[in-house]
Amino acid sequence: MQTTLDISTHHLPQVTHARNPGMGLDLDWVASVHANTSAIERRAATIGARRSVKKDFQAAWLLKAISLIDLTTLSGDDTAGRVKRLCAKARQPVRADMLQALGLPGLKVGAVCVYHDMVATAVEALEGSGIPVAAVSTGFPAGLSPLHLRMQEIGESVRAGAREIDIVISRRHVLTQNWQALYDEMREMRAACGDAHVKAILATGELGTLRNVARASLICMMAGADFIKTSTGKESVNATLPVTLTMVRAIRDYEDRTGIKVGYKPAGGIAKAKDALTYMALMKEELGQPWLQPDLFRFGASSLLGDIERQLEHHLTGHYSASNRHAMG
Repeated sequence: MQTTLDISTHHLPQVTHARNPGMGLDLDWVASVHANTSAIERRAATIGARRSVKKDFQAAWLLKAISLIDLTTLSGDDTAGRVKRLCAKARQPVRADMLQALGLPGLKVGAVCVYHDMVATAVEALEGSGIPVAAVSTGFPAGLSPLHLRMQEIGESVRAGAREIDIVISRRHVLTQNWQALYDEMREMRAACGDAHVKAILATGELGTLRNVARASLICMMAGADFIKTSTGKESVNATLPVTLTMVRAIRDYEDRTGIKVGYKPAGGIAKAKDALTYMALMKEELGQPWLQPDLFRFGASSLLGDIERQLEHHLTGHYSASNRHAMG
């Protein structure tokens, strides 16, 4: 089967549109933002039920999904060896014979995401691949270390070679409606990232309401976030379809008002190929084709890749294989 997938512009820095420069804090706009929870939940429930792709079309969408994955390891027992194995998987995300049969021998993931301490190891392991390294920073996952230390952490990750920085916001600013503090903090973090692209993690499972999610999304974009991201993956509730719908509509509103495209990254709990297809369908319907490219959409995941690889093998052979045939390393 031959599929059409442009892999020439997979990775950041963005080449098809300008970075988000941010704007002044507009509290009137923020105050006008509301979220109809019941309507959002009804709309979100229709995505997976009404949208289905099969056979060659499904295989093509799954191959696209691989190019959108931030292949991630964020465990307390991470070692250099584990990170190197993950980077090898990033370079060759699917068995070579399968990619050859599918017509995409050069396919890679979107990025590799690690703790700061593993940035240099990942950069070395990915040298020459074109795959960027993303570092979680700013006191990940709680984001409660002193502000000056969080800024230093960003700087050290950038100097170590990280081209993307996943920062975490202070949830207390959202819960207390201190929008000025959230804006100022995000603006300072954006400046500290320099040329590295910044993904703002909202930790949506800890923000209380979808209205808070919508307003926090808008504030982070006003302050210059290149991406907004759902979760650290460490909360009890991570990415969900209602949260995704809320955040992507904030992205759409921001583009309508400013002309600037901002990326989106759901993270945590997306482990099945069918879930990836549902999220991609939502992005296409709500934001359009540009948000099915790695410069505007990423999955924060690890086990997702293994399930996609199993589905692709089933597409080629008619048989499902054991998960251990598609290990991360």
